[in-house]
Amino acid sequence: MPQPLRFAAPDTGAIPLTLIDPDGVEAALAALPETQCAWARYHGFAGALAQVCALPGPGGVPAAVLIGRGTAAERARQRFAIGAAIAGLPEATYALTAPLDGAEGEEVALGYLLSLYRFSRYRAQTPAKARLAAPEGVDAARLERIAGGEALTRDLINTPAEDMGPDAIEAAARALAGEYGAGITVIEGDDLLAQNLPLIHTVGRAATRAPRLIDLRWGSGAQSLTLVGKGVCFDTGGLNLKPGASMGLMKKDMGGAATVLGLAQMIMAEGLDLSLRVLIPAVENAVAGNAFRPGDIFTARNGKTVEINNTDAEGRLVLADALALANESPSDLTISMATLTGAARVAVGPDLAPFFTDDDGFATALSQAAAQVADPVWRLPFHAPYEALIEPGIADLDNAPSGGMAGAITAALFLRRFVPDVPSYAHFDIYGWSASNAPARPKGGVGMGARAIFRALTDGLAS
Repeated sequence: MPQPLRFAAPDTGAIPLTLIDPDGVEAALAALPETQCAWARYHGFAGALAQVCALPGPGGVPAAVLIGRGTAAERARQRFAIGAAIAGLPEATYALTAPLDGAEGEEVALGYLLSLYRFSRYRAQTPAKARLAAPEGVDAARLERIAGGEALTRDLINTPAEDMGPDAIEAAARALAGEYGAGITVIEGDDLLAQNLPLIHTVGRAATRAPRLIDLRWGSGAQSLTLVGKGVCFDTGGLNLKPGASMGLMKKDMGGAATVLGLAQMIMAEGLDLSLRVLIPAVENAVAGNAFRPGDIFTARNGKTVEINNTDAEGRLVLADALALANESPSDLTISMATLTGAARVAVGPDLAPFFTDDDGFATALSQAAAQVADPVWRLPFHAPYEALIEPGIADLDNAPSGGMAGAITAALFLRRFVPDVPSYAHFDIYGWSASNAPARPKGGVGMGARAIFRALTDGLAS
């Protein structure tokens, strides 16, 4: 399990932190003692976003620290910057001098927590030394639970495939179930065929580590939620082998599974009044004599036949069986999350989590929640005229339509064919990776969309 990300206990000796707007700098400095005011002016403190100015105090310890709040436009361009600046302060305990209010306050506090994250499984990492006392005005315990779920997601994605195969995803799910009293069952290897999960078996059968379907259940609330996460632990592309440059990040191809497990942890730790089900098809798409081939046709769990036109479009295959299983016991809301298509990245880049849904109410609630928690999402369409692109003629469905256009949409339409009976379905085509260091998001695995979903769920249950 990842290290806990926590606020510090209250400390009467904590160094005061004050957030200052650019427009309020003159008034704030004028209120300081003369020496401190001169010091801040000498160092050019102007309230720019995340600008830090430690004011001199007795014995070489700062009397206080000023941090620039920046403009609204600056904050929109660089979320979590203030929280990251706090986490980067020298070793001491700090306390904000004014309560944090609303979405911006939560972003500052959560940004601090997420900036504490380190992935240290293979090499010792220098921890953040600044300790921030739990700020007034925010639900600090709830933010810690959210940060814990995000840390789990990051740890799972960051772990290389040698140590994060289908068995390790199962172990992570079992650990989570044990911690929160959830039930869990796993169907593995040839039992997938016996229990009519043929596409999961097909994709994973060439690997040395057996494919499996993980089924976690928790809670007894009146409202039900099913999360389905793509757990392709490494994707070689199969017989349609990826080039080396495209294979380098394929340890993150289980990012959908990692994200739904992190979201499930948030839900269970918060004790939301839900009936939760988590389905993870966990496989490795490998190359061997028994690997599935281009041109093969397989029958999915729901009886639909699928022509394989590219073995590198395997994620939608394993999700199809899991979604068909979910469709047999429909939840009020069913969400699939997957690192599914490069087309989604071309469309919206790596920082947005694109999602598809026919449920306008959910789309509105999710978009509002995303803005509140600094977890950006963008709605893409289930565009009905493209349905014909996934119908090859020789079989019911084509897993990789030719032409290369609208790849994210055709993948989403493919998945929707397996959940015709669920009241509300949403699919997220996430990236799950930060390519460079950013405030509170170090280079490596990162959660996308989970905090927005969590907020939409909590707001919906409270309404």
